[in-house]
Amino acid sequence: MLFEVLKTVHLVGVVLLVGNVTITAFWKVFANRTGDPAVIAFSQRLVTITDFVFTASGIVLVYVGGVGAALARGLHPFAPGWPLWGQVLFLSSGAVWAAVLVPAQIRMARAARAFAAGGPIPESYWRDNRRWLVWGVVACVPLFVAIPVMVFKPL
Repeated sequence: MLFEVLKTVHLVGVVLLVGNVTITAFWKVFANRTGDPAVIAFSQRLVTITDFVFTASGIVLVYVGGVGAALARGLHPFAPGWPLWGQVLFLSSGAVWAAVLVPAQIRMARAARAFAAGGPIPESYWRDNRRWLVWGVVACVPLFVAIPVMVFKPL
């Protein structure tokens, strides 16, 4: 019973994390395409809020549920094979988020607060936005690869 609860926690975390990072980029692109500083600033604020609520909670649930489920089944979460590869993929995505995406997002949020009332959108915002989108895709690849690794348990 404990294993099933922890596995459910893990899967809910995956849904929150992968769902949020995917859909956030999608609607942010469409908000940016309006060119309207108020819409763009609002969407940037929502990126910050949804990342805090859904991405952060998803990360915690993925990790706690996954490690807990592995331990409940008698597996070491860093044992060679699929448990280790799942961890490597998860942590490599997190490293990109921490090193590139979060700092860019903070800079964009600060810039958005300045142009929210309709001022000009600085080039630095667009540069950070391009970086955020490109590196966001890079950070999502390990998450999408981790899903079949965890489902099919190769190696």
